[in-house]
Amino acid sequence: MIFSYYNRLTRAQQRIYRLSDEVGSIRLPTIAPLSLLVEAMAEALQREDHRKTEAVCQRLSSVLTTSLKVSPVRVEVLAVRPSRSWGELHGLYNPTQGRRPPKITVWMRTAQRRKVVAFRTFLRTLIHELCHHLDYELLRLQDSFHTEGFYKRESSVFHQLIGGHLP
Repeated sequence: MIFSYYNRLTRAQQRIYRLSDEVGSIRLPTIAPLSLLVEAMAEALQREDHRKTEAVCQRLSSVLTTSLKVSPVRVEVLAVRPSRSWGELHGLYNPTQGRRPPKITVWMRTAQRRKVVAFRTFLRTLIHELCHHLDYELLRLQDSFHTEGFYKRESSVFHQLIGGHLP
């Protein structure tokens, strides 16, 4: 399936888009320690513990990037999602800039009610941003587009991590 913005891309970008669309999953290595980290994230988020949530997100990302043999990424968890007329920003991936490693930013609280984000939504957002990193580092794509393949990869990682038994 090709999304509507495909026609506005250059030929080079369309080639990258098609390459991205062809990859529908990312197989994760041993899941046991990852499941423990995901459970710890759920607990920290439920307790509204910002520091612990950020630490666990960083640890999960570090374990995943190390096990997939890609460069590390920094994770920052901020309080309230930024919003504008277009909606709320859930997460953001900033590729490498100079000597700094790439950075993922996710927000713990909704913009309007300032409530802690639901665990599954929060985890999916983290995985979504991590998949952008994996597009560059694992798949060696020159850009990271929201393709059907991208969303399938995101879902594959999510379902491997939750293992069907987390809240």
